[in-house]
Amino acid sequence: MPPTGGGGEGGKASPGGGTFQLVFLGLMILVFWLFFIRPQAKRAKNQKKFIEDLGKGEKVVTIAGIHGTINKVNEDGTLNIEVSPGSYLKIEKSAISMDWTSALNKPASEKK
Repeated sequence: MPPTGGGGEGGKASPGGGTFQLVFLGLMILVFWLFFIRPQAKRAKNQKKFIEDLGKGEKVVTIAGIHGTINKVNEDGTLNIEVSPGSYLKIEKSAISMDWTSALNKPASEKK
């Protein structure tokens, strides 16, 4: 009875075939980490540092697109921002998206 293995030459696999696949898989994981995971973690770290360093008088933009100036930093993780003279909003620190000046300096292609 002939062998039932899937290999063409007596059921033997080519030497080093499994090693190549393992190295290729490792390279794919490395590329995925370099291009997707690492940059996202870096952006998250920078955003966290930015939010922790917020202080009175800074001009900010919320994730909803509201522009204002920080009037007070509260102990409970909230901010009071002045959106127009005499008009204040109390928001969470995590709702701050970016510095007002960085929103103004964005290229027109990114604003769309």
